[in-house]
Amino acid sequence: MKTIAALQDLVTAASLDIEPSAAELDAIEQEMPLIRAEVELLDAQIMTIDRPASELDERRIRRARRRVLAARRVLSNKATAHVPGVGA
Repeated sequence: MKTIAALQDLVTAASLDIEPSAAELDAIEQEMPLIRAEVELLDAQIMTIDRPASELDERRIRRARRRVLAARRVLSNKATAHVPGVGA
């Protein structure tokens, strides 16, 4: 009979007690406009879950989708601007 052993380290409270690095915090800060736009879109969609969407709701959702797309575009342009040989 073979014994089964774990191939990975156990997850303990001590291993989860680390703080994010400065680079990770900076990455989160760079993505924060996109995160806020996505939360706003989700809020607009949640408001229409239990009722039919009114014209105002539809406009709110469209505006939120445009904000998400704009934030993604800005974030994507920042990422390509920092890649050597890509972008202007």
